[in-house]
Amino acid sequence: MNQDLSGKRAVVTGASRGIGRAICESLHDAGAEIIPVARASEAMDDLAASFSERCTPWTGDAGSDALLDFIASQERIDILVNNVGTNIPKPMTDVTDEDLDRMLDLNVRTTYRVSRATLGVMPSGGRIVHISSQMGHVGSPKRTVYCMTKHAIEGLTKAMAVELAEKGIRVNSVAPTFVETPMTKPMLADPEFSAFVKRMIPLGTVASTEDIAEAVLYLCGPAGKMITGHSLVVDGGWTAQ
Repeated sequence: MNQDLSGKRAVVTGASRGIGRAICESLHDAGAEIIPVARASEAMDDLAASFSERCTPWTGDAGSDALLDFIASQERIDILVNNVGTNIPKPMTDVTDEDLDRMLDLNVRTTYRVSRATLGVMPSGGRIVHISSQMGHVGSPKRTVYCMTKHAIEGLTKAMAVELAEKGIRVNSVAPTFVETPMTKPMLADPEFSAFVKRMIPLGTVASTEDIAEAVLYLCGPAGKMITGHSLVVDGGWTAQ
């Protein structure tokens, strides 16, 4: 497949570690200039140092007005990958208002605001990919808020795809199963939880960050030119049951 992204400029939020970093590497390898977005950290410094060219990091809060101002100042952004997000797994009766607000703000509001700002500098032929979750298609214990936010992202994906089609902008989501990242590693370290996850995945293994990055590359590249409003579920069969 021709997945050449030479000359394209790509913003990736939540870029410093895990899935975000793998997406940056995949898009960069395909020829894109990447703009990783994440808070200041050693991981962000390491990411920036790993690219000798075609990388302009933006360090700060993805939910801030400062990022929106930065995006508005750009001449052009061809690709946006909304990867930033969080989860606070708890039984519904234990979820605090602070937990609720945190997940709604980062998983939904930030995605919406960054997408809206990017549309002001995105030309025809632009591509937007929201990193959703298999939990945007099903329910699961201790994930009422997370499931709610990811179902919202799936709805946003469809609505944006329909609205922006006339401008030649494609909008899709990638919905991973559990991936071993710094955020999920403590959960997967619990033998009982890890066994549950593997029972739920017919292929019997969690996904790698590269699995998700390759799905994003497919949707952003020329091979995915006729795909919009779609959720590419990378879940080893979890939601097929």
